[in-house]
Amino acid sequence: MANQQIDTEQWHLSVNTGAGVITNPLHGGDNLPLILLPEVAFYGEQWFFDNGRLGYSLHESDTHVVNIVTEFNPETRFFIDFHPSNVFALQTSNSFVVESTSSDELVEKSVVTTNDVKKRRWALDAGLSYHYIRSNHVFSVQILADVSGVYKGARSALQWQSHHQLGRLSIAPSLGVWYKSNELNDYFYGLSAEESSYGEIEVGSSWQPYAKIDARWPLGETNSLRFHLAYYDYSAVDDSPLFEHTYSMTAFIGFNHIF
Repeated sequence: MANQQIDTEQWHLSVNTGAGVITNPLHGGDNLPLILLPEVAFYGEQWFFDNGRLGYSLHESDTHVVNIVTEFNPETRFFIDFHPSNVFALQTSNSFVVESTSSDELVEKSVVTTNDVKKRRWALDAGLSYHYIRSNHVFSVQILADVSGVYKGARSALQWQSHHQLGRLSIAPSLGVWYKSNELNDYFYGLSAEESSYGEIEVGSSWQPYAKIDARWPLGETNSLRFHLAYYDYSAVDDSPLFEHTYSMTAFIGFNHIF
């Protein structure tokens, strides 16, 4: 973002072809293969669309950018394959233990699969994002809340991203952390009394860190070799019996072509 010159009033289209995967941390959830991934963006004077995110720029300078943004909540991606977070995947736990009613002994751990629960609905989030740009570093803050009335909660994030040029190789590492409200976690990863033989299960709020790295090696004016790796930590919500693993990873290697 810091080192990219984006032309306004025109579409920016590219496609990534190669091999990759998004791992699903939930019991019964299938990993999603990544073979063909589009990237679509349009920036007007103030309105913009960027890989599934619709926004309006309130302020933009060389150092500070403030936007109103809206996007579909990404948590639904673990319950359905066709979701913007899966389509635009290259954007740049485990079991449950309950107490015995007769003593302090623990009963056998319970597993709940995605087939055992009601399908989680799509939710639309909206809010503010702020970016502070200094040299090749971008510090971002965003605060989003459910405006669709699905989970009636909020999420926010802090992120650092840096852009580096090592000869012809471009590298962009990112580090960040999400705060997710108890309403969000309880809706997506908690269980209702109908879904659990132990009664209603609440997950609570969480801090969830993540890390990404994106690298490109140019093969011409419109083509490049692309590598992307992302790690999302879900250990803070592993009390939910839905989780088989405490993390999700996105990995991809292939070619990028700009139209």
